[in-house]
Amino acid sequence: MENTITQNTNGSEPMIPTQKILLWIALAGIIMFFAALMSGYIVRQAEGNWLVFEIPSMFYVSTVVILLSSLTMELSKSAIRKDDNKKSYQYLTFTLALGLIFVICQFVGWNQLVANNIHFSGGNPSESFFYAMSGLHLGHLAFGVISMLVTTYKAKKNRYSSKNYLGISLCAIYWHFLDFLWLILFVFLALFR
Repeated sequence: MENTITQNTNGSEPMIPTQKILLWIALAGIIMFFAALMSGYIVRQAEGNWLVFEIPSMFYVSTVVILLSSLTMELSKSAIRKDDNKKSYQYLTFTLALGLIFVICQFVGWNQLVANNIHFSGGNPSESFFYAMSGLHLGHLAFGVISMLVTTYKAKKNRYSSKNYLGISLCAIYWHFLDFLWLILFVFLALFR
């Protein structure tokens, strides 16, 4: 199955792989979910009784890590387009490692919040919103890590080529989406204190 738009069996009009269409529909649902959460944040903040606290440094580190993971993901796609399976696999492995480092950074960041007496159920909605938004993103990232594990395994088994890399492409779309989503959430949480 090719990654790019393919021809119908009758050779007439090109068609997009069904998996890509379904992925984009799922991403639209995730966007609506987080948009609703961000709207709730703004409405609740306007009601007052809102604790402003410092975002722990580890969340800044995790942001850099996840942005680097998008770069390695793109390098993997570029390598497979050139039929360089070895480099594609290596870059997927780096992306997976950076994803796991991001997860660790998030937990360290939450520990920094706890050390600063900021708790999920600490009595102030600003605390709960921060944990909920970062935690729900991390939950979605868990699916990205699972997808990355499967894709990396298949790359190791040389199941992708320049003519067949839909799996890498789908994984990359979701991974870049999660990176972009985190960047939006992080900037949102940093600006709307």
